[in-house]
Amino acid sequence: MNAIDLLTRRQSNAALCEPAPSEEHLDLILQAGMRVPDHGALLPWQFTIIKEQGLEKLANIYFSALESSGAEQAKLEKAKKMPFRAPMIITVTTQFVEHEKVPKQEQLIAAGCTVHAMQMAAYALGYGAIWRTGELSYNGDVKSALGIEASEEIVGFLYIGSKTKELPTKPIKSYENKVKYL
Repeated sequence: MNAIDLLTRRQSNAALCEPAPSEEHLDLILQAGMRVPDHGALLPWQFTIIKEQGLEKLANIYFSALESSGAEQAKLEKAKKMPFRAPMIITVTTQFVEHEKVPKQEQLIAAGCTVHAMQMAAYALGYGAIWRTGELSYNGDVKSALGIEASEEIVGFLYIGSKTKELPTKPIKSYENKVKYL
């Protein structure tokens, strides 16, 4: 697969199962995350790998966070299952650095680029992946349980695994209404 094919054909795939990426492939995925544009070379992100028993821990974190907020039973049960939608999750969080020339917004974007780069690497290696966020990404109890400071952000949960099915290729979206020239 060449780079242009990767960039123009990649799509999210939520139909995931074992096996998760091997250690060798995980290393390549993480390397891809480290190659993103990063003004000031601040590395304003952190990766947390969640797999095996970690998935059960994350399920309990989700459940507890929603239970303490008074969520209904159906939502609690759904939250308990969420981490098991893939055999591996890479949680990407910010690690903001005070810098006079690099505002937090740029650091947040750089952290977001790591998720994208790792998803592209997973796709290039033949895995399926999907970048998820949602209300639990912004939940203070979830952040605390994952050891994330209140001042930091969960940029996303990158679910990665082997594809249970190939999805039909989505049509390429037109950029014509999204471009203007000066």
